[in-house]
Amino acid sequence: MKRELIFLGPPACGKGTQTNKLSEYLGFPHIDTGSLLRAEIAKETEEGKIAKFHIDQGHLVPVDLVATMIGKRLAQSDCNNGYVLDGYPRSMEQALRLEDINAKIDKGIETSFKAIYFDIDTEQLIERIVNRQSCPKCGEIYNKKFKPSKVENICDKCNVELKTRKDDTEEIARERFATYVNETAPLIKFYEEKGVLYKIDANGTIEEVWNRLLEIVNH
Repeated sequence: MKRELIFLGPPACGKGTQTNKLSEYLGFPHIDTGSLLRAEIAKETEEGKIAKFHIDQGHLVPVDLVATMIGKRLAQSDCNNGYVLDGYPRSMEQALRLEDINAKIDKGIETSFKAIYFDIDTEQLIERIVNRQSCPKCGEIYNKKFKPSKVENICDKCNVELKTRKDDTEEIARERFATYVNETAPLIKFYEEKGVLYKIDANGTIEEVWNRLLEIVNH
């Protein structure tokens, strides 16, 4: 049976860390829209050039274009047994596009679809955001409180100084969380009504959340 896993959750809920780990555990590709866009732009594909034009103009990449990229990626052979999709869908329009994409690819195939929602306490989320650091070279994410680097402010892998995003402030974090909740509420309801939504308590350590995630995935 093909296993299709998508993930919902606010910024800094720990989704990226867990989905990367899950991808390795299951042997399924980890697909996130940000990395997919960057790869298409780097390869200078037709979609990549159009996406770069919109990004350079300060605009969002068109919904149709993102859906085309996602569709092409999910149709690749390494997704035959399943995939871990992070960061898509983010709206009802994208959710309906994903249903169309899966329907075209999965004709005659038995599938299991799960939408896993990372439910986290707002105050812990704020703490994660304001303590977040990243490596400018490899992109590894750290957190001064929950996942510190071995040497303070230095990447474990690259030995370069970690950076903190200018917009990782409490005020901006609260605004982003409120925006996310408003945009995602219809999605959560949509998947809940279809009987494919699984809520996971995303509070706690990386290992605690990982064990909860495995229970859902292996159920």
